[in-house]
Amino acid sequence: MKTKQPNYNIYPSLLDAYQQYVDSDIIWEKYWGVCETPPHTPEEFHDMQFQSVIDRINRVPYDNEAVAKGTAFNEVVDCMIEHRKSDNIEVEKIYDAEAKVVGLNAKIGERVFYFPITLCKEFADYYQGAVTQKYVEGVLSTCFGDVKLYGFIDELLPLSVHDIKTASQYSVGKYKRNSQHLVYPFCLIQMGNDVRSFEYNVAVIGKYNYETFTESYEFNPERDIPILQQRCEDFIRFVNENRELITDKKIFNEPL
Repeated sequence: MKTKQPNYNIYPSLLDAYQQYVDSDIIWEKYWGVCETPPHTPEEFHDMQFQSVIDRINRVPYDNEAVAKGTAFNEVVDCMIEHRKSDNIEVEKIYDAEAKVVGLNAKIGERVFYFPITLCKEFADYYQGAVTQKYVEGVLSTCFGDVKLYGFIDELLPLSVHDIKTASQYSVGKYKRNSQHLVYPFCLIQMGNDVRSFEYNVAVIGKYNYETFTESYEFNPERDIPILQQRCEDFIRFVNENRELITDKKIFNEPL
């Protein structure tokens, strides 16, 4: 019997990018509402967020320091968990006057990021025994037909899912409107792995110090699947309304 193919392919970062577009006025007010000379008007920022969603759908390459820093830190942690050298970044140990390792310089592209060794060990020790970069997928029913949800979990432990975040600042509930804590447990359950506890593990890394935070969620199918359906349907409406701007057809499950 031929398996019915989903109508759309969506990964969590697309839903997050769309949510940031929807929330553009809130975000602008938070960061620039009291600024006398903001870098852009609310309308300009709204347009920028719109273009960011379209670019993300079209997989337009972009150079972003914050993203590069997060990628580098995640790779450092994965290498420490798996006791391996990286094929993706160059890592240099930094020593103090007593020849003790105090940090790591991680080079990704042309950028170099410094991570204190205590921070790296804190994360790697926390995830001891984890499966890193675990691919998951699942099929969600929506009013637009079936949607394939998919993505890579940063760290999967037997009883919990973890996503590593690096940030310049943190406030409680920062990732509440993200979708990873909905998509990944949903997919895992469909794949026969009933893991519902989810954590965003956040590292706020300054020039001379760092702080760590944990934002936790518990997946409840009865409550959270309707939320996930609504988010996907809202995003699909946006996609369909702007279909003429979309050049990468993977989201429509069409041949590339």
